[in-house]
Amino acid sequence: MKFEGSASVLQQKMAGSSAGVARRLAVMSALNLQVGNTALDVGCGAGHLIEDIGLAVGDSGKAFGLDPSETQLEAARVRCDALRNVEFLCGMANNIGLANESCDAIASIQTLDYIDDVDAALAEVARLLKPKSNFVNVSVLWDNFKFHGADDKLNNIIHEAFKAHCYHQMLPMELPGRLAKHGIGNIRTESLAFVMTQRHENSPATYAEMVLANFAISQGVEEEKVQQWRFQLEQAEKEGRFGFTSFPVLTMGNKF
Repeated sequence: MKFEGSASVLQQKMAGSSAGVARRLAVMSALNLQVGNTALDVGCGAGHLIEDIGLAVGDSGKAFGLDPSETQLEAARVRCDALRNVEFLCGMANNIGLANESCDAIASIQTLDYIDDVDAALAEVARLLKPKSNFVNVSVLWDNFKFHGADDKLNNIIHEAFKAHCYHQMLPMELPGRLAKHGIGNIRTESLAFVMTQRHENSPATYAEMVLANFAISQGVEEEKVQQWRFQLEQAEKEGRFGFTSFPVLTMGNKF
């Protein structure tokens, strides 16, 4: 899936929100990068994580960012313009133009959820990783990605429509077994779940609401119903009964 146009803007705003910052800190800790390392971000988007990676590996290291969207990559190039050790690749996760065992670490944040053939992407990750190197992934348990405060029936219509936005609704539950098939073991998981009770410019709830609204309309839900849903969320917030829950899971492992 490519994030283009308004979707790319919302994705970038989500990445810059409080939840996005916390998620990147967790990923960077799990990657455990050293100066001089070579690292790859699969699905780098607008470059928020690759900027951190580039700084961590230093001038003697190398940071590669892969994404299928030129729109996203252009934003990433602007973000990382001052870093001479960053290089961007436009392509898909199952065919990455890097040499075998060339990476000391690989990260992927909310990318595998959108890839139909996950195993092809994981095979490519395994090919690129050096022995004992780290792979870190964040995917969402989408069944727990939900707004609270709107009428139940209307809320369910919006969330049911949103299920079509990615291929894998509960990938973290399947990922340990899939990784093992590709020679990645010592699997550990960490919950990055969060609850938001406000909608403001630093809240992922604000941008997630826009994403769900736009996607529901694209799936044929009447715009009037979508606007009614958003109005009900606004009223719920004013009355102190609004909530937004999300359950990202960080999965990490090492190549055998």
